[in-house]
Amino acid sequence: MAEGLDKRLRDEGLDPGSWSNGPGDRYAAHDHGYDKVIVVERGSIRFGLPETAESIDLDEGDRLELPAGTSHDATVGSLGVTCLEAHLPSGTLERPQRRRAGEW
Repeated sequence: MAEGLDKRLRDEGLDPGSWSNGPGDRYAAHDHGYDKVIVVERGSIRFGLPETAESIDLDEGDRLELPAGTSHDATVGSLGVTCLEAHLPSGTLERPQRRRAGEW
């Protein structure tokens, strides 16, 4: 599945890189000056959106789109996570959006 996800992102004109974290790793709330697309290759991760008190759980094949300036934190699932991530110019994405595997 991982190769297929990378190809799908590249077919959209994106240039994804890969990153991984171990079980239970956490990122404190932060934001970026660019739009971000994240796709889970393996494992799971939960993103929190402090400004709306929303939690977004991502599993293999799920995608999260985060516009620039969106404050978010993250907690890696019990099996760790490997994600593909691509950056877009600020203003490309309108709002945070989760898309389940098979929906994008």
